[in-house]
Amino acid sequence: MRRRTLTRTVVLSALLGSLLLSPAAVAASARAGSAPSASPTGAARWTGATDPGPGVEALRRALAELPDDDVSAALIRVGGDVEWRGTAGVRDRRTGAPALSHARFRAGSTTKTVTAALVLSLVEEGRIDLDAPITRYLPRLLPESFGEPPTVRHLLTYTSGLRAGDGLGSTPEESYATRFVTLTPERVVASAVAKGPEHPPGERQEYRNIHYTVLGLLIEAVTGESYADEAEARIFRPLGMRHTGFPAGPDPRVHGPHHRAYADIDGRTTDVTEWNMSDRWAAGDMISTTADLETFVVALFGGRVVSEELVDQMLTVPDLPRDPDATYGMAWERHTIGDRVVWGKTGSRPGCHTVVGATRDLSRTVVYSVTAKSAREDGYPLLARFALPAFED
Repeated sequence: MRRRTLTRTVVLSALLGSLLLSPAAVAASARAGSAPSASPTGAARWTGATDPGPGVEALRRALAELPDDDVSAALIRVGGDVEWRGTAGVRDRRTGAPALSHARFRAGSTTKTVTAALVLSLVEEGRIDLDAPITRYLPRLLPESFGEPPTVRHLLTYTSGLRAGDGLGSTPEESYATRFVTLTPERVVASAVAKGPEHPPGERQEYRNIHYTVLGLLIEAVTGESYADEAEARIFRPLGMRHTGFPAGPDPRVHGPHHRAYADIDGRTTDVTEWNMSDRWAAGDMISTTADLETFVVALFGGRVVSEELVDQMLTVPDLPRDPDATYGMAWERHTIGDRVVWGKTGSRPGCHTVVGATRDLSRTVVYSVTAKSAREDGYPLLARFALPAFED
C-alpha cells in the first residue's frame, strides 16, 4: 500500500470579565471596524464588523494585549452574521517581526474533522457501512482473542473501547527529546490493540487519538490510496484549500509562511517549531490556515462535502446509558454557549493551539490559531480568551 503523508457546557458570562484590559488598551480599540492609529511591531490589526457587539469587542481587547509571556500571536476569524478578522502579536520572539494573518500552522486534532468527513464521503458512496465491524475492512486489525470488534460508528464517536497507543514521551521534556523520531501509525495501532479493550464497544466515550488513527487505516484500505491523497482529492482541492496538507512523512518543518512556536522545556522558553508529528497522522498531523479551516467548516456544515443527512449524523451525540455526560458526535464536540449550541474542535501541538467552531446553521463561526507556550496544557483559558466571546451577541 502506498503511503505519502503530505501531510460540556460552557458558561460564557463569567469569563468575559477576565478579558477586560487596562484603559489604555481599551482606548486602543475603541473605534468599531478600525485598527489602532499606530502600528508598532506586533500591534493588533483587524477588519470588518462595523457594529460588532460585545463579543468581538472582547476579542479586540484580548488581541491588544499581545504578545505576552505566554501567547506570541493570535489569528482569529469570525464569520456568519458577523464578519471580522483579527491578527496580533509576533511571528518570531527573537526578531519581533509582526504576526502574519495568512500564516500556516499545525492544526492538531482539528485534523479529526477532516478524517470524519472522509469516512462519511465513503459511506455516502456505499463503500463503508457505519454499523459494520471495523474488521470487515481491516480483517487483520484485531486478534480473535480481542473480543467484540468496534464498528466504524464506534470509532467515529470515540466509543470503540480501544486503549491509547504508545507515544514518544509523557512529559514535555521527554517528548522534546524524541521530536525527530518517527513512530508509524501501524506501530501505534499495534501497541493499542496489544493492550486489549478497555471496555465493550459503545459503553463509554473516551476521547483518544487511536480511534482516528484506525480510521486513517480504514480510508487507505477501502480506497487503495494514501490518506493524504484522499484528503487532497476529496476535500482540499475541491474546496480550494490550497494551503492545507500534510508533511511529507517525517518532515518536521512547516513550509511556507508560518510563526515560530515556543514551549517551556526544563523551565526555559524553547523554540519547538520543528517537530516530526507523523505518529498523529489522521488524528492530528494536518497543517493549515485560518482561512482554509473557515472554508472547510462552512462547506461541511453547508452540505457541500457530504449530505446534510450525514452532517446531522456527524453532529449527533450517541445515547450512552453508562456515559450520560458524553459530548462528542463524530469528531465534533457539542457546547452550549448562552442560547447557542456550538459544535467545535480544538487542536493542540507543542506551541500551537487551534480552534474551529460553528453553529449548525452557520449563523456564527470562529476559527483561531494561537501560538502559545501553554498550548499543550489545559487549553480552556486560550479558548475562553480568543474564541468563546465570538458567540456572545
